[in-house]
Amino acid sequence: METAIRGRLSLSPITVFNPKPGEKRSLCRGPCINRGILMAISTTGPSKGGGILEKPVIERTTPGRESEFDLRKSRKIAPPYRVMLHNDNYNKREDVVQVLMKVIPGMTLDNAVNIMQEAHYNGLAVVIICAQADAEEHCMQLRGNGLLSSIEPASGGC
Repeated sequence: METAIRGRLSLSPITVFNPKPGEKRSLCRGPCINRGILMAISTTGPSKGGGILEKPVIERTTPGRESEFDLRKSRKIAPPYRVMLHNDNYNKREDVVQVLMKVIPGMTLDNAVNIMQEAHYNGLAVVIICAQADAEEHCMQLRGNGLLSSIEPASGGC
């Protein structure tokens, strides 16, 4: 890993912006590749011309990774799954609502009643759409509380 370079080099603006080929004080040695070189120019007084240029500070990033945003692109997003509630003839409606509110985080009374009604009248209702591991956990908890449930891949997003 390269280390930071600190120091001062007195150059005129002409030398800074238009260096002569082969000059000893050239800003680049070998091929000039942009590696995040930071430079600051400060003038020494009211006179024209000469200023002080700090030597470049070279900051390197990890090879193959430009920023943390690249990590987000490379992460695999787990496909969503639906937790399905099936109608049964054994559980009371009130019990189904109570189990839904207990097992599913953030489940409101209104949502639980709507899901219970849909399962009762249509035979099947979507409880929640989430990652596969969470869907399996919710399904097992619903079954553990006496409800019939299953999971299936969701065609849309979460």
